[in-house]
Amino acid sequence: MRLTLVRSATVILELRGRRILVDPMLDDVGTRPPIEQTANPVRNPTAPLPFPAEEVVRGIDAVIVTHRHRDHLDGRAEELLPRDVPVFCQPEDDEALRGLGLDARAVEHALEWDGIAIARTPARHGHGRMGELLGPVSGFVLDDLYLAGDTVWFEGVEETIARHRPRVAVVNAAGAEFLEGGLIVMGVDDVREVAARVPTVVAVHLEALNHCFLSRAELREALPSVLVPDDGQTLEL
Repeated sequence: MRLTLVRSATVILELRGRRILVDPMLDDVGTRPPIEQTANPVRNPTAPLPFPAEEVVRGIDAVIVTHRHRDHLDGRAEELLPRDVPVFCQPEDDEALRGLGLDARAVEHALEWDGIAIARTPARHGHGRMGELLGPVSGFVLDDLYLAGDTVWFEGVEETIARHRPRVAVVNAAGAEFLEGGLIVMGVDDVREVAARVPTVVAVHLEALNHCFLSRAELREALPSVLVPDDGQTLEL
């Protein structure tokens, strides 16, 4: 299993001979305005792609879109994604993705594709009312790799780990937040909970959006056992 971090939550998984693109955010730097009600009003994305967008989508066999916030599926990705590969998604996003001409395949609970077991898992994009406003969101398990998606630590993540017993967990650990409402994805304490239960944890979604305040350096210092790749870096897992 190989994982290449493109940028933010956009990763390429090489699993069972297949190349799977996750949550493609392919816009150029500064294409989109700052996320509203946040403390750092700079345009997004805040970091460049490590290689051209056309290269990111070249040769992919499938796509996973955990949810349709623009930092997980943006305008450039909508243009470039091939129309002849499956795009696995949560049921709430199926119709919209089909409307883009994509081969959307909703994962209600679980399915098998090309020898890979895919299960959809619960996620909570923040605490309390904020989590309700930002939903629906999902995570996915592919064989023994858990893509937690945009979620904080909560009982659904704990239950997913206990049920699926993943060997690798990929967590969105940017410490993102608005001016009010607290974290909307994992921070250090959330990642620590995952790392206590999963042998290998990879932290992504850092240093690419104006409302993400946890740096790679801070996370590496706090949790040395967690893998925190740079943009463009490939990990052998």
